[in-house]
Amino acid sequence: MARAGLTADRLTRAAAEMADEVGFENVTVSALARRFGVKDASLYSHIRNAHDLRTRVAVLALAELADLVASALAGRAGKDALVAFASAYRDYAKRHPGQYTATQMALDPDVAATSAAGRHAELTRAVLRGYGLGEPHETDAVRFMHSTFHGYVSLERAGAFHGHPRGVDASWSRALDAVDTALRNWPD
Repeated sequence: MARAGLTADRLTRAAAEMADEVGFENVTVSALARRFGVKDASLYSHIRNAHDLRTRVAVLALAELADLVASALAGRAGKDALVAFASAYRDYAKRHPGQYTATQMALDPDVAATSAAGRHAELTRAVLRGYGLGEPHETDAVRFMHSTFHGYVSLERAGAFHGHPRGVDASWSRALDAVDTALRNWPD
C-alpha cells in the first residue's frame, strides 16, 4: 500500500535532491523508497521504473535550467547575453551537480519534444541573434557554445583545474571572451 502523500511530483523532486547529494547515477527506486521509509513497490503506482524516475529528474532539471537562463537573458544582447547565459548555466551546474548531470541525459524523442530541451536551443539561438549568424552557421554555433560550456563545467566539476595558481573564474572569463570573439568572427 502506498504511503499517503506520495505523488509523482514529490518523488521527482526528492530524486532530484538525491541526485545533487549522491550523484545522478545513484538515483534508484530502492534508494528513493528508503528515503521515504517505504518499500519499493509503494513507488510503482507513481513511477514506472528507474528509467522513468531519472527521466522525470532530467525533465525537471531542464525546465529549471531553462527558467534560470531565460531570466538571466532578459533585456540583454550580444556579449552581455552570452555571459549571462553561460553564467546561469555554470552556476546551475555548481549548485545542482546531480541535476546538471541529468540535463545531459538522452531523452526519448516523445519526451524531448514535450520537455524544456527545445527551450535551451531557442535560448541559445536568442543569444546568437546578436551575432547575426544564419544557418547552417547558427546550428554550428549552438553546438560550439554547448560544447564549450559543458566541457568547462565538466572539467571544473571533476577537479581538473585545481592546483594551478590561475583561478578558474579568471579562466572562465577569458573563455567567454574567446567564445565572443569566435562568434563575432565566425568563418563562412
